[in-house]
Amino acid sequence: MFPLFAVAIFSELAVLSAAQSITPLTTSQINYFTPYTYYASTAFCDPAEVLAWHCGVNCEANPNFHPVASGGDGNAVQYWYVGYDSILDTVITAHQGTNISNLLPVLTDLDIVLVPLALDAERFPGLDSSIKVHDGFKDAQARASADVLAGVQAAMSTYGSTSVTMVGHSLGAAISLIDSVYLPLHLPSATTFKTIVYGLPRVGNQAFADYVDANLRLTHINNKEDPIPTLPPMFLGYIHPSGEVHIEDSGVWVTCPGQDNASTECIVGDVPTVFQWNEADHDGPYNGVTIQCSSS
Repeated sequence: MFPLFAVAIFSELAVLSAAQSITPLTTSQINYFTPYTYYASTAFCDPAEVLAWHCGVNCEANPNFHPVASGGDGNAVQYWYVGYDSILDTVITAHQGTNISNLLPVLTDLDIVLVPLALDAERFPGLDSSIKVHDGFKDAQARASADVLAGVQAAMSTYGSTSVTMVGHSLGAAISLIDSVYLPLHLPSATTFKTIVYGLPRVGNQAFADYVDANLRLTHINNKEDPIPTLPPMFLGYIHPSGEVHIEDSGVWVTCPGQDNASTECIVGDVPTVFQWNEADHDGPYNGVTIQCSSS
């Protein structure tokens, strides 16, 4: 019953995003995201704790999760994990983000390079060479991609699932968005996918954003005056795909149709310059959930 309700809510949100107006979310629509917010937060916990599903409040919030694989060292490779949620009836993949003080210099570096995903033809077969992403994000995703794919395949086989949901926050959101392009190229065509991420920086160029809009089910949620979703800057050729949900200062959540909606109710218009930045907004709270690992 619950999975059908969840599908209905997500489909309703997709319709709202397609509409050419900014629309407030209802309480039930906001609450729909909460399990995924905790999953994104869990990615900041030690992989061994996650594999045992003993990671404090984040694990306790999703008691019907069955971990399958985890990894990363939190340095060269961001933490990641894969498992199955028996209530949502989906395989979950998640990647750890990073401290905002470490991410800001990377995103404001004017030497940022956009590279074609097609250069890695083994991982991204058949993609047009015009589809380009941040080279650092591409490399970060590549380091764990084979292990994540193997974990997803194992989870799908073990639990008979044909649904995969990708989540993440900050750098983890960027990695998960590239996962969202990568995994469908290597899993059965009957598999359904959705991506729910938080504090997402811009990941790629116009062709990448258009590919995401045409092929993925993406929701990217940003909080108040968080600077990370406004970076890298658009004048360097970066653009967000559609699917933005913005949390206003009032606490109201709104859908922002289109790519990089310039309304002051959405992140681009709300945070037009560095003078509006508030780094404290990056970790939330997102409907009461602050992105962090807490063992208590």
